[in-house]
Amino acid sequence: MALPGGATATVEHPRRAVATVVFVVFLDLVGFGIVIPILPYYVRSFGVGDVFIGLLAATYSLMQFLAAPTLGRASDRWGRRPVVTLSLAGSAVAWVVFGLGDVAGEAAGPAIGIAVLFAARALAGAMGGNIAAAQAYVADVTAPEDRAGALGLVGASFSLGFIFGPAMGGALASETAVRAAAGLPIPATRFSLPAFGAAAMSLVALGVALVALEEPARHRTSGVRSTLVGDFVTALRDPALRGLVLAFFLVSVAFAGVQVMFIPFVADASAYGFDASAAALLLTYVGVLGAVNQGLLVGRLADRFGSGRLAVAGATILFVALAALPFAPALGELVPAVTGPAWLTPELVALLAVLGLLSFGNGLLNPSLATLVSSNTGADRQGTAFGVTQGAGSLGRTVGPPVAAALYALVYWSPFVAGAVLVLPVIALLVAVARGEEGRPA
Repeated sequence: MALPGGATATVEHPRRAVATVVFVVFLDLVGFGIVIPILPYYVRSFGVGDVFIGLLAATYSLMQFLAAPTLGRASDRWGRRPVVTLSLAGSAVAWVVFGLGDVAGEAAGPAIGIAVLFAARALAGAMGGNIAAAQAYVADVTAPEDRAGALGLVGASFSLGFIFGPAMGGALASETAVRAAAGLPIPATRFSLPAFGAAAMSLVALGVALVALEEPARHRTSGVRSTLVGDFVTALRDPALRGLVLAFFLVSVAFAGVQVMFIPFVADASAYGFDASAAALLLTYVGVLGAVNQGLLVGRLADRFGSGRLAVAGATILFVALAALPFAPALGELVPAVTGPAWLTPELVALLAVLGLLSFGNGLLNPSLATLVSSNTGADRQGTAFGVTQGAGSLGRTVGPPVAAALYALVYWSPFVAGAVLVLPVIALLVAVARGEEGRPA
């Protein structure tokens, strides 16, 4: 069959293929989102400091950094479908092991329990590189003019995962769920049940991928071997990709640190004092906004303004939101008295407004960056390019959480403000990329 204009691979039903990839990513991210609300409380249950929250997040991201370029390169050579299915199976195993951490801690001591968590997060991180293959798949089967919207849908599936995932995690961590599962032949605790739920979602995603994900017929790269370092060096030598790789890294350092310390912030702040279930609702709120932004707005805005300008706007909005986030309780003093339920305080209204701004900025920035990577990369190296940029993002998520956790222990607002400062050079880099995009012949 004929390719969609500018697409580099063919499948029997391109629209269905993209929809399948989006659905698989959504299911995988639901599983990922399930454990986010309970992660800080899980770590604290072993009697260790908050720095271990950052280190645990960094372990996942370090392994993703090491694996993402390899998986992206493997998908260029061997196919997208095998990489996606293998990584989903590995993720299911990792979540089961993660759920057994508190059981291991009770049987053999807190040190062993923490070690099990780290081992599980390392395996999950290695399997998390499948996003590069998913993005490359979408780039394969879509025309350049449709790519921003299609990659926006992949981004929207992330946000949808964070709508349903944290909400499910909060529900599975509740006393009601633990009591209901007491008769099942599995360890049933407020920490194990969300992890087992995440494993179940990975298995469902695996089933969908095996049944419905079609491998695109496309040109494969040759058998020439490359290395992780070699891929990064090649990308950094390429003027079209250098700034984008650096932008992925800096944004990931900033955003990952803030994301990891956000739940401790809303748990510790006297104006909020939220538990895991309440924190899950906040994450669900952010996910709803992100899904709307990326699923409905990004493609239309990119058609009108271009991905370069959209990336600049997203980074600028993200800067403002990160800088304002720790001061939401103080900003609440500027909010008029709210008529409504007692829990809807001015401080919460201010926090919801800042989170909405953060979601909008991130929703514009991430798919725009992915589109710029695709448009600046040859057709036969889409997977490799996405693997490198995802690897750069993973390296940023390795650095960000432990640094943010250490800063949080010193001054609660410092990781958020530091994240905002890191976005400033990203804005400068993207302004240069946007100018180059405007000067490129149509």
